[in-house]
Amino acid sequence: MVAEFDALLIAGPTASGKSGLALRLAELMPAELISVDSAQVYRGFDIGSAKPSRSLRDRIPHHLIDIRNPEDIYSAGEFVTDALQAIETIRARGRLPILVGGTMLYFNALIRGIARLPTADPDIRRAIDADAAVRGWPAVHTELLAVDPVAAAKIHPNDAQRIQRALEVYRATGRPISEWQRETSARHAWRFSRLALVPTDRAWLHERIEQRFRQMMQEGFLEEVRALRARSSLAPEAPSLRAVGYRQLWAHLAGEINLPTAVARAVVATRQLAKRQLTWTHADPDWEGLDPQREDLIEAKVAALQRGLLSQR
Repeated sequence: MVAEFDALLIAGPTASGKSGLALRLAELMPAELISVDSAQVYRGFDIGSAKPSRSLRDRIPHHLIDIRNPEDIYSAGEFVTDALQAIETIRARGRLPILVGGTMLYFNALIRGIARLPTADPDIRRAIDADAAVRGWPAVHTELLAVDPVAAAKIHPNDAQRIQRALEVYRATGRPISEWQRETSARHAWRFSRLALVPTDRAWLHERIEQRFRQMMQEGFLEEVRALRARSSLAPEAPSLRAVGYRQLWAHLAGEINLPTAVARAVVATRQLAKRQLTWTHADPDWEGLDPQREDLIEAKVAALQRGLLSQR
């Protein structure tokens, strides 16, 4: 196995080609993939999460896909536990774990550790959601700024899930979540090599995002969300439905907006997500950036990784 690291992490904004890069590597070397995607963990979230096909998963082992029902809550802490177990299992087979995805919160929790925060309080969450429904998440973010400016500075005013969790912790404990997070430490000794696909041409990325979303619509994304709405146990407040694309199409099927508006909002939201994903990698110099439009650099990195692995066998 590669001497310099125990697992390879591949991150980057949505539609940047990170899954394609991971698959290329897995076809060239003995490797297995671990999904770092907060939507792909859910069964039935297939088209909208760009989940790899069943045939592809049969050919190349994938982990942490289809492990929860849409009604369930899946936390960053659970991801760390599951990812570490998958890394250990893959390493024991003499193969390279490649963790690939765009949920940067999961990557950060794996790399730096995660605070032992209090468990979720459904009553507090419902109260925050109700408040946000009236005032909007930017207004709730302003409330967070008053009680925990450190956490608020790191959270986008429209990042509903992180705003809700930060306020929930404060209301439940009286301590800012930023204080809890300072008590974190990594729970493992694995060494990671980190690659981030970082497009230098934002217009290129924006076009790819729109093209991919429209392709998802052609593949039946709306019908997928319709099937989710048919589940009597799945409420619109479920954390799974915060996934970009799903919440906009859900709103359309609920009669709140027309389909062209839902599609336009989903594309805009996906571009905003990509911006936040890039912010995470820009803020951490330990991510090695690669421009996905520079095929020469991608090929050189693939060749270097392949050489490094072969030299250790």
